[in-house]
Amino acid sequence: MRKHLKYAFYFVAVAWFSLAKAGAYEDFFIAVNRDDDRTVAQLLARGFDPNSRDPKGQTGLILVLRDSSPRVAEALWKSPQLDVNVENANGETALMMAALRGELEWVRRLLERGARVHKEGWSPIHYAATGPEVKTVALLLERGAPVEALSPGKDTPLMMAARYGAEGSVDLLLARGASAAAKNERNLDAIDMARNGGRDFLVGRLEKSVKR
Repeated sequence: MRKHLKYAFYFVAVAWFSLAKAGAYEDFFIAVNRDDDRTVAQLLARGFDPNSRDPKGQTGLILVLRDSSPRVAEALWKSPQLDVNVENANGETALMMAALRGELEWVRRLLERGARVHKEGWSPIHYAATGPEVKTVALLLERGAPVEALSPGKDTPLMMAARYGAEGSVDLLLARGASAAAKNERNLDAIDMARNGGRDFLVGRLEKSVKR
């Protein structure tokens, strides 16, 4: 009888722990979405993993940088367990998201905490070149990001800047030696990318760099 009671207690305890863990998981991502730093801080203090991914494979840190949730971002930042290099389901890191959003100060903070400035495939410099902040591109280049980094489809940062990014990012990448003649797997170069993006105002300077 005692043996059966012991097993029954064990299974009840396991079931309770599982439910509590599931509840914490849901509460965490609801709080992240609402920029509810108090709830996040309480969950982290109780041992919740700050590197957990939501059902779509997104980490809390990437979500708050993507959605501009500054209070939760600071709460997560205070956690010693936070791993700034954890990737989401798409292979993106927090540094890539901060770079894409043009969050220069967060890019600096992430680098100081050990964020990898480069990764094979899509990399932070691609995301920075796509984004609105030239200083983010400059900072990553200063920290060693390769100017001719290649995406899985052989896109370069200059191609991304020509199609989507800041005009100044195009100028900066050209000044750092980026090639406007390099082709991706679709046989497109930075000039083609600018034209395809309706950014004919960039074509002249890109063509000029090829003729030098």
